[in-house]
Amino acid sequence: MAYQYKREPLSDDETNALANACESFEEKLVVWTLLDTGLRVSEFAALTKDNVQWQERRLVIHGKGGPYGKRSKRRVIPMTERVRGLIEYHFAEHNEIGISGRTMQRIVKRVANRAGIAKPVTPHVLRHTFAVNCIKKGVSTRALQTLLGHDRLTTTEIYLNLSPEDAIREFLEKW
Repeated sequence: MAYQYKREPLSDDETNALANACESFEEKLVVWTLLDTGLRVSEFAALTKDNVQWQERRLVIHGKGGPYGKRSKRRVIPMTERVRGLIEYHFAEHNEIGISGRTMQRIVKRVANRAGIAKPVTPHVLRHTFAVNCIKKGVSTRALQTLLGHDRLTTTEIYLNLSPEDAIREFLEKW
């Protein structure tokens, strides 16, 4: 892969500050869902009521790529309690998300500014934060690959640029 920009995930403090800086329902819907699911903005914007498995508390995503061209790849993502509540409330009134990717980007930026986070925060940074948090919680890279919808494990591994401190902590915990 030619040019690989370094994705800077949010720290736990920044993640909490971001989540707590959400004021409106729309802000919570966007920020909390992106933080808790690792969805791409395009996938979240395309979500409809039909993508929700209510009993199983899961979202069925038709992501990019796949064997039959664009958006033919299907994956299933569990909903956290807070996301389930937001999605349930939203889809009680609407059949689709109804927020464009561009608007989601603006919302994330606005909330990050309100939270006082210095570094650039985009929806993709929230996807990266989700990935790093999964690893911190002990989710395997194979499972994470499935949740993120990556064809190749090497793509998922880009998200694993753990700090030396993280690597040392993990070694000490497991040794």
